[in-house]
Formats: sequence, C-alpha cells, structure tokens
Amino acid sequence: PANALMIGRTTSLHAMTSQYRRRLVDDELDELFPHLAAIAIEGPRSVGKSATAARRATSAILLDQPDQLTLLDADPSRLDQLPPPLLIDEWQRLPRSWDLVRRSVDANPAGGRFLLTGSAAPLTAPAHSGAGRIVRMRMRPMSLAERDLPERPTVSLRALLSGQRPAITGTSSLTLSDYTEEILASGFPALRGLPERARRAQLDSYLARLADVDFEEQGHRLNRPATMQAWLQAYAAATATTASYNTILDAATPGDSNKPAQSTTAVYRDVLTKLWMLDPLPGWLPTTNQLQRLAQRPKHHLADPALAARLLGATAEGLLRNEPVGRPRPSDGLLLGQLFESLVALSVRVYAQHAEATCHHLRTQDGSHEIDVLVEGSDRRVVAIETKLAAGVDASDVQHLAWLANRLGTQLADAVVITTGTDAYRRRDGIAVVPAALLGP
Repeated sequence: PANALMIGRTTSLHAMTSQYRRRLVDDELDELFPHLAAIAIEGPRSVGKSATAARRATSAILLDQPDQLTLLDADPSRLDQLPPPLLIDEWQRLPRSWDLVRRSVDANPAGGRFLLTGSAAPLTAPAHSGAGRIVRMRMRPMSLAERDLPERPTVSLRALLSGQRPAITGTSSLTLSDYTEEILASGFPALRGLPERARRAQLDSYLARLADVDFEEQGHRLNRPATMQAWLQAYAAATATTASYNTILDAATPGDSNKPAQSTTAVYRDVLTKLWMLDPLPGWLPTTNQLQRLAQRPKHHLADPALAARLLGATAEGLLRNEPVGRPRPSDGLLLGQLFESLVALSVRVYAQHAEATCHHLRTQDGSHEIDVLVEGSDRRVVAIETKLAAGVDASDVQHLAWLANRLGTQLADAVVITTGTDAYRRRDGIAVVPAALLGP
C-alpha cells in the first residue's frame, strides 16, 4: 500500500531536478542532512525548495495532490514504510504531518530520513514546535553568486567575518544597466532567462494569486482585494526604508476617508509574513554597550526586489531615468537605489546563512547614522556593509562606517561598500570597496 504514494512520483521527481541549478543551501544540506533526521526547508512559493529537496529524496509525498494527502491522513504509518530519504512537499496542507514526522524521529533519530518543504505557515499550528527533531532551514531567491553572471565572486563574506582583513581583488564587467536588469530578472529560478513580457506575466500571476488563493488558504477571505494590493504596493515603495506602518498605510490610501483599520493591515502583514512574502531586516541589538539609542524599526524588503519593481510598474528605462512611479515613496532617494540595496541585502542574507551568521541593519534614533546591513557572526564580531548606486566611493560614502569603527573597535571585523563599479580594492583607510557581483559566500 505504501507504494501507492509513489505512483507518478518518478516522473515528478525527475521534472523537479532536471536542469537544476545548484544553490548555496545545497552546501548546508550536504553538511547537515546526513546527521539530522528531519530538515524543513521554508521560503516563498517558487523559490526552488521542492527541486532542491527532490534531488536528495528516494521517495516523496506531494500534499498539494489531494489523493496523496488523503492517503497519508488516513494511514500515517506510510511515513515509515516509504524508503528514506522521504520528501514531504507542502507539508502545511496537512499540519499534523509535522507531528507525525516528529514522532517518527523520536522513535528513530537516524540522520537523513525526512525533508519537509513549505511555502506558508500552516493554518493550524502543529501541536509541538519540533525543536530537537526537525531543523528549520530558510531558502531565499537566488543571490547574485547563484546566478549565471559573467564572473564569479572574488571576495568571501566568510573571510570578511574572520577579521583577518583579507586582500580585496577582482574586476567585474557588470554595469549599472546590468544590475538594473538583475533586479528585474528576479531570483526565482523559473523566471531566469524568460523574455521580458513573459517574466512580467509570471510576476503578475504570482502577485494575483496572493489575493485569489493564498490569503484564503491562510483562512482570510479578502473583502477588498484592491486594498491589500494597494497596501502591498505601498510596502514595495518603502523598500529599504524604515518607514512606519502608519506611513505605509497613508501611502496606500491617499485621500481615502474610509481607510482600512490598523487591525486589517496587521492581518495583511501577518499573512504576507507567513507566506514568506515580506522579509524585513531587523534592527541590530548589540550585546554590549558601545552603542546607545538605536532605533528598532525593521527595514522593509519583499522576498525578491523583482516583486517590488513589478508592484510599482518599474521598468529598466524608467529606473535608470528616475521616472516617478504611481505610488508615493517615503524616501527622497532614487528608487533604483532602494531596489539595488534590496538586491544586495537578499544576496548578503544568503551568504550570511551559509556562514552561520545573522543580518540586521543599524540606525540611530535621530537618524544621524545608519548602516544598510550588519552581518553578525557567532563570535559577535560584525561586518558592516553600505551600498552605493555608483562606481566611485568618496569620504562621504564611508562616514557612517568610520563612525561605527570608532565605537566598535575590534568587534568590527570588516567594513565594506558595495558598488556598481568594476574594481574590488581596499581604500587606504582599510574599508573594502566591492562590486556587488564580486561578493560571495
């Protein structure tokens, strides 16, 4: 009977893994999965979770197929009858499958048994967290280092975190226009290489599904889908800023006397977060007292800057010309600069996870100093990263990094400005200048 769950799976597994592009999360799985009984790979829909897990699976259960969901729900013992490693895809469609895996791991904790993938939090939370039995692993859209760019990275984030101040070298052929294209091209694997019109259609379909399907699957029927869409557009306009949620709401409903209640927009945030659509960068909370009066608001980022660009109707030509978009923005800077920072933040977060580090941003309460991304290693040392939408770097571009260096001392492992330029090098003051395409794990 267990083989019933395998019908059609050979073809499906092959389809998932054909033309597979290796991801950095594969390195993590290579290191961890042989020793851990169960790993849950989590991230937004279409990010590549199923394809990555399927490469390691001997058998699989797709819970978005009603017959397979029904079979597992009726006879949970099938989990232990199928040959491992077993992939349970879209596990949140049968929330109790989490607890079934947890109990199976309790009985047999041997490594490499289960891979769970999920593109949303379950409507009904599992009875137990799975701590100690199921390890969670985040998967984000493809970083720049995972894409088919003309050159490979020459500067390692892991090496920067070491505090050894490694040599900074390398040359990139990418231009500002190329980075603009990378923003629009998306890090979702299925969108890579599509013609522009097809890519726009796919992004529109992805966004439309939020209101048509995803919210209802999370137990929330949208009475005014257009209001949620407007709020999401306003959130996109606030990319790479710390704008308050009240500011975002006002931008979503300008001049509207019948604004949605804050509790309604809180539901938007909650559901979109559970769908991994929002990926805010939290403010840094240092464990020592060198810094006081730091602001705690997150920096706003969507799962992929291509989603933000599409929500705002941005085109490559419009971004390069700084043409206005149809949604008020809380920042006076270039929209292209905000989206470039979001692209860098996405990439850095992928590299940081690979290095067992975490990412934050820093902003003082008065706004006088801010750092775009702070990467904190397990030893509490940090790499401070600023982004600049230009090739050259002058004194004004490093003033916040210099300010932070004076306060952190040796806790600052390294300081970097990420640019759209061609050459990677160290300035005389020790700050690294690195084209975005040359930074890697």
